Amino acid sequence: MKIPNSLQPLIDDGIVDAVLRQLKSGKEASVFLVRCGSHIRCAKVYKDAQQRGFQKLAEYQEGRKARGSRDARAMGKGSRHGRREQEAAWKNAEVDALYRLAAAGVRVPRPQGYYEGVLVMEVVVDEQGQPAPRLNDVHPDAEQARAWHALLINQIVRMLCAGLIHGDLSEFNVLLAADGPTIIDLPQAVDATGNNNAFRMLLRDVENIRAYCGRYAPELLDSEYAYEIWQLYQAGELRPDSPLTGRYEHPPGAPDVDGVLAQIEEARREAERRQRGREEAEAAQDD
Repeated sequence: MKIPNSLQPLIDDGIVDAVLRQLKSGKEASVFLVRCGSHIRCAKVYKDAQQRGFQKLAEYQEGRKARGSRDARAMGKGSRHGRREQEAAWKNAEVDALYRLAAAGVRVPRPQGYYEGVLVMEVVVDEQGQPAPRLNDVHPDAEQARAWHALLINQIVRMLCAGLIHGDLSEFNVLLAADGPTIIDLPQAVDATGNNNAFRMLLRDVENIRAYCGRYAPELLDSEYAYEIWQLYQAGELRPDSPLTGRYEHPPGAPDVDGVLAQIEEARREAERRQRGREEAEAAQDD
């Protein structure tokens, strides 16, 4: 295939020997299957800010530290230099998160390096050795759904113990590897201690996973792990192996956060359905 401009420097430097094919193209980045020596890897090429569809970037970046005070001031003012620094911080966040989470035992693709703005990492494969499907494309039975839910809740706990929250976790960014679900897409990962939106994002992550798995194991829809996890975290008692019940008693008069988030999530899903419909229509016209 024709080598994308963004990958040519990696070819020139001998980091990548061949670009095999494009694996996916999303709102944040394009992912290519590449050969590095005797190994097949993924190369993730981030799209420029003006091409990305991700909204509310500022709320995800709250709490992230700039490299220096000048950079922080520039980012705050929105100057040209500040926008460049903000863009670099967005791309570097996923690299940093992957190394940090892999070291903490979280099921994420193993990073292999970051070169010229391109993240090179392992390919997550299924039982046939092919690139793994997204969880959204798989229909488990009730037993599988319960097992995947338990595993993913534990991964969310492990991430939080490492100080991070995914921030956009759903069945669309979990791959079903040969040995179980693996979490991907982390440029928006949230600093749990420095971001005022941390609990809201944790709650959304947990409820997205609950909603997916609950389609196949409906009893999961009554669980409330996010509140239990956050309570342990705030008390300094959360551990990667903390026993959880999924039950939580809300204080009297507490707002219906679940209801509000359910409406937000449904709106997000509807927007994604419309976008996929437009892309499929455009592809049909091209054919």
